[in-house]
Amino acid sequence: MQPDREVPGLVVKFGDYPLHHGGVGAIRSLGRLGIPMFAITEDRHTPAAASRYLTRAFPWPTTGTEDPAFLVEGLLRIGRRIGRPTVLIPTDEEAAVLIAEHQRELSGADFGGFLFPRVEPALPRRLASKQGLHELCVEHGLASPASVCPQSQDDIEKFAATAQFPVVAKNREAFQRREQPAVNGTTRINTPEGLLKLAPGWGERPGVILQEYLPREQAEDWVVHAYFGADSTPLAMFTGVKVRSWPPHAGMTANAYVVDNPELADLAARFIKQIGFTGIIDLDLRFDRRDGRYKLLDFNPRMGAQFRLFENEAGIDVVRAMHLHLTGRAVPEGEQRAGHRYVVENIDLPAYLAYRRSGYVTPHAPARASGTELAWLAPDDMLPFFTMLARLVRPGAKHLYQLWRTNRHGSTTTK
Repeated sequence: MQPDREVPGLVVKFGDYPLHHGGVGAIRSLGRLGIPMFAITEDRHTPAAASRYLTRAFPWPTTGTEDPAFLVEGLLRIGRRIGRPTVLIPTDEEAAVLIAEHQRELSGADFGGFLFPRVEPALPRRLASKQGLHELCVEHGLASPASVCPQSQDDIEKFAATAQFPVVAKNREAFQRREQPAVNGTTRINTPEGLLKLAPGWGERPGVILQEYLPREQAEDWVVHAYFGADSTPLAMFTGVKVRSWPPHAGMTANAYVVDNPELADLAARFIKQIGFTGIIDLDLRFDRRDGRYKLLDFNPRMGAQFRLFENEAGIDVVRAMHLHLTGRAVPEGEQRAGHRYVVENIDLPAYLAYRRSGYVTPHAPARASGTELAWLAPDDMLPFFTMLARLVRPGAKHLYQLWRTNRHGSTTTK
């Protein structure tokens, strides 16, 4: 692997979430190859800003709800300060969509422009939308949870009268989660009465999608991470299984294993080819044992926070694959590290306690890990771990409160 060390990378994030291990992982992944790394951070004291592999942090507090023109101009201003063509590495949907919808301005700047996979401009926004994703799944015959997108309070009342409960409520558009969230993350609703109690808070035009609940006792959570080049050709493809997430069964990955799953890899590759996507993907799917089908829950058109779970025998992860491809280098092939484990230290402990109480197990998880990578602690880059600990007090209190609610009610639910 011979990367172009003259082309730096820039981690792009919008919103206030300083404890983001994915950004730290990207900085380490390319920085260890000698590639200069830059990052947009909330301030100068985030874990990402503390990494020894970061050349420079650009503190830029944002909410993700700013006018796109403002964000584009801010990116271009940072690009001029770097002063040369730079690979963009988005870590959230807002950044991925902004880059896709403003490709001409970002690629044609006076400093040489940014480098990123070229994609149909409207596609990432549609994939990041729960409604848009469901429509694409129906269009291309990919299984997904049965879903309804109510347009009014009347629609919700009709749904409550006929639906089979429990159901799951999610924010319909990724961008509403920061501007006007209807629910605080994935919410299980157990009864029609519970739905009708919540619904008035969603307004006259509810920004939610209501989906069938896939019982965790009859399901297993899988992930696919990949990088697709021109003509939606997979240049790096990985599959794994979630052992724990936080909040339980509905949040980000806390503990996962690399598990070979050719059927799932083929399913993902065919879907990407059908929709014509290029770039990094992070898919969440749930295998429903009742009908033997993998059902697509989420499509993140960008790097996933747990991407460092996956690396092949040639040392390629999806971020390295993207940098190599965008700089005209070949992407080495190799088998994935089957049995490798990834642990996110700050959220896996409360997740472990919650899962232990529920008795949930993951049949496809290996009995023993072939190796473990921690999200924060790295012997060659210790400061991000200690910075994470220093900033953990407030989020840690929130996690403990969520754990208390989980232990009391069994899950994040509304009765």
